[in-house]
Amino acid sequence: MNEVRFSVEQDVLDIGVKIVFPVIEGMDNTHLSPEWEIKRQRKIHALLDRYNDIDYHADRILEGFHILHDKAGVKRRKNIPASENLIRLLRKNKDLFLINQAVDIYNIISMESKLALGAHDLDRVDGNVELRFTDGSERFVPLGQSEPVPVAPHEYCYCDDANEVLCRCEIRQVGKTAVDENSRNIFYIVQGNEETSDDYVRQVAQEIIDTTTQYCGGTGHIVVPDVI
Repeated sequence: MNEVRFSVEQDVLDIGVKIVFPVIEGMDNTHLSPEWEIKRQRKIHALLDRYNDIDYHADRILEGFHILHDKAGVKRRKNIPASENLIRLLRKNKDLFLINQAVDIYNIISMESKLALGAHDLDRVDGNVELRFTDGSERFVPLGQSEPVPVAPHEYCYCDDANEVLCRCEIRQVGKTAVDENSRNIFYIVQGNEETSDDYVRQVAQEIIDTTTQYCGGTGHIVVPDVI
């Protein structure tokens, strides 16, 4: 497994981004646990009831991500934060598309917590991971696409040492580090905003570790990034 250092620019923290990185090593993501399938269905039904009449912009945590976008110059239209987008998809389809067990677990926790969560294969990262503002030179190939697309300056993005964007804001991930059935070592993005306490962000990070290791095995720990 690659030894990866995590860091974040102070300027990104200053706009209200809150971030920790849970890491899980030695997991088995090749199957779907029957116990998780049962729990998953209960959670899906509970989430549908909970968000039946949701007003997205009146929700302080979800709106908090839009406020981060405003500060970074990311237009609200077509740039829906990850957790809000998952809730919208759930309400539309009455279920959530199941990619694999590890991804399914963090998607459910993202909807429950409203935090922006993402998972990346550690063994596919080039060097270290830095959460920083872009300068426009970065390479960004969104998940599901084969060619890079331009990155605007001053968007907060998760990048590796190859100057590749791994996640644009908390909006769009990439295929390079996508978690699949063969992934064994994963780092997660657990991102909050000014409406979420540091304790809440860490609590959700620990829930990811506890739930994922329960159903996928492995061992986990939370990394607080270096501030640069």
